[in-house]
Amino acid sequence: MCGLPKELCVCGTIAKEEAKIKVYTEKRRFGKIVTLIDGIEEGADPKALTKKLKTKLACGGTYKNRKIELRGNHKGKVKKLLIEFGFPEEKIEVD
Repeated sequence: MCGLPKELCVCGTIAKEEAKIKVYTEKRRFGKIVTLIDGIEEGADPKALTKKLKTKLACGGTYKNRKIELRGNHKGKVKKLLIEFGFPEEKIEVD
């Protein structure tokens, strides 16, 4: 994005520090619970983050409409994993 070589680029780090992330659950059809993660910027590579979260949580999910959707209620675990992946704790809000 910034035009620098990949090894010098800091766009991903800046995107992680600037993101205001909201983690919440939503009840879908047939009473299924889905955990939604909103506020991940494109610079933080949300598709790769989705894949990592799905692997760590052993669940299905997707990235669409600028939100990460994970099957099941994972609110408590997601915050810990996001901190582990480099997002600042004070920018993550769990409802």
